[in-house]
Amino acid sequence: MTAPRDRVLDVHERPPPATFLLLSLQHLFAMFGANVLVPILTGLDPSVALVTSGLGTLIYLAFTKWRLPAYLGSSFAFIGPIVTATQIGGTGGALIGACAAGAVYVVVALLIRAFGVRWLLRILPPIVVGPVIVVIGLGLASVAVGMAQNTAGGGEYSLPHFLLALATLGSIFVYSIVLRGFFTVVPILLGILTGYILGVVSGMVDFAPVAAAPLLKMPDFHLLFSGMKEGASVWAMILLIAPVAMVTIAEHIGGQIVLSRVVGRNFIADPGLHRSVMGDGVATMIAGALGGPPATTYGENIGVLAVTRIFSVWVIGGAATLAIILGFVGKLSAFLSTIPTAVMGGVSIALFGVIASSGIRTLIEGKVDLGDKRNLLISSTILVIGIGGATLKFGDSGFVVSSMALSAVLGVVLNAVLPGRGTGGDAEAILSADHI
Repeated sequence: MTAPRDRVLDVHERPPPATFLLLSLQHLFAMFGANVLVPILTGLDPSVALVTSGLGTLIYLAFTKWRLPAYLGSSFAFIGPIVTATQIGGTGGALIGACAAGAVYVVVALLIRAFGVRWLLRILPPIVVGPVIVVIGLGLASVAVGMAQNTAGGGEYSLPHFLLALATLGSIFVYSIVLRGFFTVVPILLGILTGYILGVVSGMVDFAPVAAAPLLKMPDFHLLFSGMKEGASVWAMILLIAPVAMVTIAEHIGGQIVLSRVVGRNFIADPGLHRSVMGDGVATMIAGALGGPPATTYGENIGVLAVTRIFSVWVIGGAATLAIILGFVGKLSAFLSTIPTAVMGGVSIALFGVIASSGIRTLIEGKVDLGDKRNLLISSTILVIGIGGATLKFGDSGFVVSSMALSAVLGVVLNAVLPGRGTGGDAEAILSADHI
């Protein structure tokens, strides 16, 4: 894989002091909107998410020997399971599940190092991964619509709130299609800003929390096992969240391939896929231990690399450091809490729809033949179980397998046991899929 000739800074090159801060700020802006949206939707502290994303990125860079310029942010794939786990076992229970998902990454990384990656692609062909990604997106559709059209706190239907959500959604469309250059990677952030301004004009924003907040404040770190509901089972929390990691790992592989193509280096071979998966897993475990959401490499930041042709890990490390510092700014945390729910609802409609669409894209790129009865049965089972909200509950023990996890597990099992295995699409196509 040859390096692009128009590169501005190579992976190990350090930018000039005059532009260092500006280049790192670009990556900070690119990840900011999506990174803070996940904790807002799951009830976690956005300030903690900023700190854990920055810390996780530095850990990731260390595991990959400072040879892989990728930023780790909050993963959307875990929103549904975290919300369900919080309802059943409290915030502490959700964080235990997040740590377990990170542990799955670590185990898979060790297996990849020992046996390569082809075995994983055989377990997770497009016929399994595609529908599960659709479930991840559409399983949250009701949450997005509820935020968009109801008053704050899940109250009654409100036409002004819904119009604000639609205006926010419309602005994202405009920014995504009209803008060029660097701004093409931050339409979500610009959409939030537009919706916020409209919310201020319409009187839906209360600035009192910002005025009362201190300039500097310790983030609300939520240590592991604290805040877990009495009687909740640790194993139940693990079963709710950990299985989703298998799908996000497949998407992690796709992200590494895309990044390799952008930079012009084979990162799968050097520093090695096992190192990137391991770094992602350890970052997720530490995030869960501190009260943050699971981590994933961000396509937004890969987009910045592609646009700027600046591949320096120093720039990525600078963005991670800025995120950590920003997490301790109390005024910022208070400001984020004033964003109208309707604005985040409009953003969620766009983002969750994109996730679902990327699942359909995985089926198309994987050349999955849905005219084949085997493929049709597998995909339909995954979709109905996942989107329908089916769960496994084991008596009064507290063991619950979420619909998203259950659909993923059933997909893997059906693909393994039904006759005609190998017809579920081109497994190699997963390598070119975008991340969740």
